[in-house]
Amino acid sequence: MKKIQQIIIEGKHLKPIVTDVFYKETKTPKKIIIFCHGYKGFKDWGAWNLMAAAFANAGFFFIKFNFSHNGGTVAQPIDFPDLEAFGNNNYTKELDDLESVIDWISANTAFKNEVDINDISIIGHSRGGGIVLLKANEDARVQKVISLAGVSDYKSRFPKKEKFQEWAEKGVYFVKNGRTHQEMPHFYQFYEDFKKNEQRLNIQKATINLKIPFLIIHGNKDTSVSIKEAENLHKWNLKSSFKIIESADHVFNVSHPWENQKMSKALEEVTKRCVAFLK
Repeated sequence: MKKIQQIIIEGKHLKPIVTDVFYKETKTPKKIIIFCHGYKGFKDWGAWNLMAAAFANAGFFFIKFNFSHNGGTVAQPIDFPDLEAFGNNNYTKELDDLESVIDWISANTAFKNEVDINDISIIGHSRGGGIVLLKANEDARVQKVISLAGVSDYKSRFPKKEKFQEWAEKGVYFVKNGRTHQEMPHFYQFYEDFKKNEQRLNIQKATINLKIPFLIIHGNKDTSVSIKEAENLHKWNLKSSFKIIESADHVFNVSHPWENQKMSKALEEVTKRCVAFLK
């Protein structure tokens, strides 16, 4: 299996999109999978590398990347050395970044014998689950889409009343990262960009409009994103497939760092279900 990491894709927002590819070098075109991480996430979190290798070994060309404003840098793609970038992230930047990755692989000559650019699927975890549903609805190049512990709504996630007022006045609010202990900024532009693009960022509308195969996977012990959100997605698109992973939390029983040489049983099951769906 071939693994090429830290590829730099120039996006639309003046920060690089740091990207990895995993594939078996066979000189035959393979189905492409593009994976999007979630909020406070990154491409090398936990067992994502093991998952990427499993997809590659199953015969796919697997791409994962850091959103340009996720808080990582080229020199330090893990964790959040660039909190200024993190604070300036928003949903439309993430949609643009995903589009840049699709554009990049579609035009890339280095991998032209390894990829089938007419067979692109996208997978998103958590907040990334919403991003892939929005992109699948607006980009005809996407053939299949998978939401892993994905959100069904962005609007409800903004601060409420007094906290919101304080955010508007101060221009920033902070969320403590329990693992790194950083106070992570969210600049008010995040909400302003959402309001400006609210129709485009409506996950319910995008899900109802989807005409391509759609898989929803959620753990029944997820305390970060309620399984009710997965149920909503399925209700809005009854042609979707919906799989519940028993006793799985929001990250399918993986943590960061992940020292194990194998995925958790839950993430193994997730990967197997995805492979079966995508094949």
